[in-house]
Amino acid sequence: MSFDHALQTFIVESRELLEEMESALLGVDPAQVEPDTVNAIFRAAHTIKGSAGLFGLDHIVAFTHVVEGVLDAVRNGTVKLDANLIALLLSCRDHIEALMNAVAAGQVDEDPAMAEQGAPLLNLLQAYFSAPKPSAGTQMVTGAEDVQSVERIESGSASGDNWHISLRFGSDVLRNGMDPMSFLRYLGTLGTIVDILTLHGAIPATEEIDPEACYLGFEIAFKSSANKAAIESVFEFVRDDCRIRIVAPHSHISEYIRLIQESPDGHARLGEILVNAGTITANELASALQSQSNETPSQPLGAILIAQGAALPPVVEAALAKQNQVREAKNSESRSIRVDAEKLDYLINLVGELIITTASANLIARRAKNTALQDCTSTLSALVEDVRDSALQLRMVKIGATFNRFQRVVHDVSRELGKDIGLATSGEDTELDKTVVEKITDPLTHLVRNAMDHGIEPLDVRTARGKPAKGTIRLNAYHDSGTIVIEVGDDGGGLKRDKILAKGIERGLVEPGRHLSDDEIHNLIFEPGFSTAEQVTNLSGRGVGMDVVKRNITALRGSVGVRSVEGAGTTVTVRLPLTLAIINGFLVEVGKSMYVVPVDMIEECVEFSTESGHDYANLRGQVLPFIRLRALFDVEGEPTRRQNIVVVKHAGQRIGLVVDTLLGEFQTVIKPLNKMFNQVKCISGSTILGSGHVALILDVPALAQQTSEAAPTP
Repeated sequence: MSFDHALQTFIVESRELLEEMESALLGVDPAQVEPDTVNAIFRAAHTIKGSAGLFGLDHIVAFTHVVEGVLDAVRNGTVKLDANLIALLLSCRDHIEALMNAVAAGQVDEDPAMAEQGAPLLNLLQAYFSAPKPSAGTQMVTGAEDVQSVERIESGSASGDNWHISLRFGSDVLRNGMDPMSFLRYLGTLGTIVDILTLHGAIPATEEIDPEACYLGFEIAFKSSANKAAIESVFEFVRDDCRIRIVAPHSHISEYIRLIQESPDGHARLGEILVNAGTITANELASALQSQSNETPSQPLGAILIAQGAALPPVVEAALAKQNQVREAKNSESRSIRVDAEKLDYLINLVGELIITTASANLIARRAKNTALQDCTSTLSALVEDVRDSALQLRMVKIGATFNRFQRVVHDVSRELGKDIGLATSGEDTELDKTVVEKITDPLTHLVRNAMDHGIEPLDVRTARGKPAKGTIRLNAYHDSGTIVIEVGDDGGGLKRDKILAKGIERGLVEPGRHLSDDEIHNLIFEPGFSTAEQVTNLSGRGVGMDVVKRNITALRGSVGVRSVEGAGTTVTVRLPLTLAIINGFLVEVGKSMYVVPVDMIEECVEFSTESGHDYANLRGQVLPFIRLRALFDVEGEPTRRQNIVVVKHAGQRIGLVVDTLLGEFQTVIKPLNKMFNQVKCISGSTILGSGHVALILDVPALAQQTSEAAPTP
């Protein structure tokens, strides 16, 4: 792997770690901080620091090291993780991301301007440090920058009160971003390292040393009241990258002998270490080795327990279960690969061209009336459809990752507004095209911020209305009729109908005296420059935003609507297509023109039968409004004798599309219209047929809206 490629991989993975760090920080409850959450935050900062050091990004290492130090103090219990520290760590996370973005842009060396921006954060972080002073008679175990005192004892006599930990780090531990000293420092928080010996016998000759490899091992006498599971958990992050053996206090001498026999350093060497550490006496070691000299090497402890029919203690079972989970997670990660989005886009384009070519081959086979060729092209079409579905699935991502970003938005904006607001999400597993996700983030951000500023009332107002002090923003996603629906709701004061109507009349958007429904009045907020805010804030009030939201969503072939109950809250509903590339379409013909209707929106097709002059039909006792496509698009010629109605459904509304001929399903490759056709209504795109002709794709949401505006009266 080249340096540039490795650097880009580091940047991508660091951004993922920063997202995990942000998510963990936002999920912390200051009243009850979970150790696993703190470990996750620490691990993210620690991995970024270690990886940045490999690329010589010393300014990132220096800043992240201070953050890591504070997090280490949180893990040790010497610093409390409260709301202020969470806000500070989030700001530090943003600064690290800014440093990463600068590296991605080619700024490898430290930028003085960015260093100046980070200086206030470092000053705030330093306030959480209290430098410990080592006591006399102690030996200092030092890492690259940190110091931890380890009390040593005279080993003239052995003590059975200590744990003995035999630790050998794997050669790849440094490459994986792990610092061996950090684990020893963390171990010291659970008790006292009575004695420690660093083993460096595995270090090769100078000319053969790999600077990225780890050659160290440690033998540790450890005094602690913690149980074995707690001690093992210290090394959980490197469990697969190290060899660790733990012998409990007051264990039988056979346990130490087993440790010696399993040691890669040789029996005599480890026996000497145990004696020097004061774990066992020289006489105990000599007599035990003599008694076992004629016996076979002992089996691992787990095998012995099982052979004896002993039940494993619950803590051991829990440790084994956790280890299996970690192993399965690593196996799952190893089965996934990272692919550039441009490569996927290119693949989708190729699949689109393949679909068009396959349709052309099918048409030629039918015209030639060659049965064998028709069977072959039919099989080819099925295979191409499978390839299409698989290719599209590659670009489908869960919207949960997008929802998680708004945890930070809600956290920061609520602090800025001085309101207590929480975020509730549902439907995180709903999938949609990655391209849609990227383009919908900004509109959703504006909707969330707008709901917090305008929707959620101040504390005194909520209390007077009998509402909980904490307001709630809701994000929900689900599939409906071939579209994805995203709802942004709040439990605030709702839209003020009379105030919006008065503003609409004032701006000339509504004629005085005209009767409008609630939905029509609420939709006025999407008009350009429309705002009912009494004062301009950093968040809103300038009349810019909601019209941009609607325009951006419409550009994605989507629609946006709003429903509100004054005093109870507001919900904005966004409907988007699942993909912007390829869909299953239903081909219809009107005159000599052909149109495509998305199959997912079609409920049924019925024969056209209605009285002349009416724009509605009787569908099994229900009124079905319809649109004559011939009249809508001004198609020349007379209609066929037997017309049909394609019944489509959007947002719970059924409408009919009157067409001349039904041509059947058709794999549709969406081709965007030229900018000069942007103002054409009820058309969302085009596609190329097998014959080479162009068919227009109908915009069903726009057709449904047009039908509702011209509400028929039976």
